[in-house]
Amino acid sequence: MRFGIVILPEYRWSEAAPRWRAAEQLGFDKAWTYDHLSWHALQDSPWYGTVPTLTAAALVTTRIRLGTFVTSPNFRHPLTLTRELLALDDISGGRFDCGIGSGGGIDSRILGGPEMSPRQLVDRLTEFVVLLDRLLTTDRVDHSGEYFSTRNGRTVPGCVQRPRVPFVIAASGPRSQALAAEYGAGWVTTGRRGPGSPAQEMDEWFAKSASLNRRMDEILQERGREPGEVDRHLLLDTSPRYSLTSVAAFEEMTGRAAEAGFTDVIAHWPRADGVYAGTVDVLESVAAEVMPRWRTVS
Repeated sequence: MRFGIVILPEYRWSEAAPRWRAAEQLGFDKAWTYDHLSWHALQDSPWYGTVPTLTAAALVTTRIRLGTFVTSPNFRHPLTLTRELLALDDISGGRFDCGIGSGGGIDSRILGGPEMSPRQLVDRLTEFVVLLDRLLTTDRVDHSGEYFSTRNGRTVPGCVQRPRVPFVIAASGPRSQALAAEYGAGWVTTGRRGPGSPAQEMDEWFAKSASLNRRMDEILQERGREPGEVDRHLLLDTSPRYSLTSVAAFEEMTGRAAEAGFTDVIAHWPRADGVYAGTVDVLESVAAEVMPRWRTVS
């Protein structure tokens, strides 16, 4: 089992830098941050840019992998994003993963874009991922699609990581899971608990997450890929319980994720209050006690 931590981009860098350093020192495998213009639960809170935050994080760490959790077509164009990914990959020394999702929600409304159906969101995501893949692996790209266009898109010098920065694609539906199976080095799911849905019992949430993982196995096999070729990330904190409520809670949830076939679990850095409220003491105990044990088990 590998362990990821999300550090929200809500802190001034003087406060954020110690968290990114600590994530590495505590032994986390990956550290992520959100890529939003605003986030629904913290619309009235401070919020900083994702790419500058990850650039700074790359400069204060040496081992831990860094990533977007997740970027989307809401306000990103594949060509301009390519330039930023090339820089992040280079500055981090090849320690960058690009988490990608379909978008929607508050980000899509801030810039005045049209309302999109779930089908349209996946259509746009598909075009976004396919074009981003081309741009990161090919120079001089021409593309004219329904959502994006490029003319002689120049993308030299290419990525440090070959053939390109790894994609970790967020997906819970069959079409987006198929996209993850085609283009992803990793797949991440929040389970089947959408915004505004009633709180689900833990058993039901894990059962549905396991079902999604089995479907990913089937989709990979249909495409001639081995199930082990794609890492499986589960965001624990979309369950009915915050994973870092206690050491025991985190250990239980990690065990259930492993039983469901996931290779990676992701939690949020504890906040003082509100969403993901918790204490750093629990985080440190999890890092010292739980993470080494589950790496040995794995």
